[in-house]
Amino acid sequence: MHLARIEASGTTRPRAYRHMIQSAGRFALAAAALVSVVGCGNNYRPVVTAINPVGPALQPTKYAVAISSSPNAGTPGLMTLVNFSGDTIVVTPQVGVAPYYLAVDPTGTNGYTLNGDGTVTSFDISTTLQTKDVLQTTLLTGAKPVSILNQGGNTYIAEPGLNAVAQLTGLPLALKQSFTVAPNVVYVVGATNAPRAYSISQGANPGVANGEVSGIETTTNTLSSVLAVGRGPVYGVMTADGKRAFVLNKTDGTLSVINAQTNQLDAPNTTIPVGVNPIWADLAPTRTEVVVANAGDGTNPGTLSIVNIPLCNAAAQVSNPLCDVNNPIDATGFGQVLANVPVGHSPVMVTVLQDVTNPRAYVANFADSTVSVVNLTTNTVTATIPVTGHPIYIASSSGTPTGKVYVVTADTVANTGNSVMTIINTDTDTVRTTINLQGIGVSVRVTAP
Repeated sequence: MHLARIEASGTTRPRAYRHMIQSAGRFALAAAALVSVVGCGNNYRPVVTAINPVGPALQPTKYAVAISSSPNAGTPGLMTLVNFSGDTIVVTPQVGVAPYYLAVDPTGTNGYTLNGDGTVTSFDISTTLQTKDVLQTTLLTGAKPVSILNQGGNTYIAEPGLNAVAQLTGLPLALKQSFTVAPNVVYVVGATNAPRAYSISQGANPGVANGEVSGIETTTNTLSSVLAVGRGPVYGVMTADGKRAFVLNKTDGTLSVINAQTNQLDAPNTTIPVGVNPIWADLAPTRTEVVVANAGDGTNPGTLSIVNIPLCNAAAQVSNPLCDVNNPIDATGFGQVLANVPVGHSPVMVTVLQDVTNPRAYVANFADSTVSVVNLTTNTVTATIPVTGHPIYIASSSGTPTGKVYVVTADTVANTGNSVMTIINTDTDTVRTTINLQGIGVSVRVTAP
């Protein structure tokens, strides 16, 4: 009867096989004298109790990539790879001499550093990475590179020493060509699969005359439009769909908006006023917002400007018949500054936690040695988190049951000569742990948001 019930439940093993296993089990139990079989005749009815695993859900496989520079001149820096789930150091290979800039490609599989000896290093972000696997490319003499953008098959490096943007490809990186751009180029902004990127230059008279951006067609790798932006541009972000780019003009306290579809300044929202000395920005795509960290005047606290940036879409056509879903124009409310939220003194960076249910921005305040947590639903500061040392770089990654925020500080720990990276749990917005970086902290990136 018992076997009949098993077959009725859909078990596919043959009856003879099940009888053999059942008999062996009875023999073992009898020999060990561990169980008394009680039943009618030869009927054996074992009781099976399922044991279900208990514990938190597994965290995704992703990493924080931190770079530190040696305090000893002329010696290589270190890449510290930290596991997201366990906050453990996985590998610490050497990179270039005196690294000062870190970039990670959109897939999170390759990392790049700019180094003080005029080289750029490239490496796989891997748990088996060794120093011998780190690749090095020597840049042109006098390049003085300041930033890297990897956009698919192309890597663009801003080189103010040559008034150029270098295009490199492959691994190790190989120079393909250089684009001549306006003087004092500081950054190249783009997005994955976007048809074009933009170099950002401060011009011959930084902070006095307007800056300039040059369009780089990523399919043909040729220069296109040249557009005037505000004074003292320092940074830029592009929406993931590649339709809008925002350039931070530090001197003017504004954002210049580029319509990357038309390859022109946006209209009518060409310029958006934000706070004093905007220095960094990040996107909150689930809320169609861009958040801007304003450094302030050095006396008063800085601010976080939260700017609405919706575009027309199919749903918007109902209320706005001018909307064209094939060439989205700015929707009603685009460019509106929703709030200027006071944060700490001298903020240097902001990162947005990409959490749909509870989106937050984390602002690194250099002078205060704190991180301000800004709720993007209420546009208020909900926590101020002290960290060790003065933060210079911050990154975040979402997760369940908790995301993580990584904060690198410039200061060295007493008696060790090393900086630390502070890790914050986003479910409680409290410090989880700190990690020794074995050198002077430079930067941190995450392999997935």
